[in-house]
Amino acid sequence: MIAIVIPYYKHTFFEEALQSLASQTDKRFNVYIGDDASPENPKELIEKYNEQLNIKYLRFDNNLGSTSLTQQWKRCIDLIEGEEWILLLGDDDYLGDNVIESWYSNLEVFKEKSNVIRFSTKVKNEKAGTISKTVTHPIWEKPIDSYYRRFKGKSRSSLSEYIFSTTSYNKFGFAEHPLAWHSDDRMWLEYSENKDIYTINDAQIYIRTSEINISGKQDNFDLKNMASIQFYKYLVSNKLTHLNKNKKLEFILQYESSIKKVRELKMDEWKFLGRLYLKYFKVIYVLKYSKRFLKSRFI
Repeated sequence: MIAIVIPYYKHTFFEEALQSLASQTDKRFNVYIGDDASPENPKELIEKYNEQLNIKYLRFDNNLGSTSLTQQWKRCIDLIEGEEWILLLGDDDYLGDNVIESWYSNLEVFKEKSNVIRFSTKVKNEKAGTISKTVTHPIWEKPIDSYYRRFKGKSRSSLSEYIFSTTSYNKFGFAEHPLAWHSDDRMWLEYSENKDIYTINDAQIYIRTSEINISGKQDNFDLKNMASIQFYKYLVSNKLTHLNKNKKLEFILQYESSIKKVRELKMDEWKFLGRLYLKYFKVIYVLKYSKRFLKSRFI
């Protein structure tokens, strides 16, 4: 059984999320809604769908999302009652009608072969009033290859489009990054446990971008940059093994660049980077690193 977990705060698009669940052609799922002490009470809207959906709703006394979005996600997931799979759905995203049906149709294909299942997506841009073409993915893909495609701008990814195993969640939890920026990227790298991500391309999840969600806001670049430093340090420290040398060096350079967006590098960071550039040696990268290091020390 699937647990669809919705960390609720914004009312604006919430009904579309609930309506998409009520419209599913396969109802083998339960819905858990954790209200992050929102000033916009959703109870009346939830009651509207109570007869169509099996909903468990809990309003929390304190707001966590403003200080730790991952902790809000965690306490919402704590509401589930033994389901083996979890879909963590944003309160402004929604599902195509056949998402759950397609999940069960593919279950025997990916069962025990993958801990992370992904759907194709369409992006709904509220400001422009447009819906993108369907974004699809390889049916089977290594997690680091999936992230590399996104890193190069050849793909996209967001939390709502994945279903992951409860066992993997219990093992790894959530990495605490500011605004939970890159926390979901890290989830798929960890939760997969060296198994491929499996994609269902014949069902879509709709990801909404607007000025009221984190991705759409323009006033949080500093926190996003801090999160990027944390994430890329994790990635270059733990997830380079299966990449070729050029890709490894691209990520190492990205880690260095992410620090420079915020501040000057510290000596221990220069040393850490130097060891990595030497480990995956290419003359041009080492020479440029040396030039940057000397410039930082003596100019």
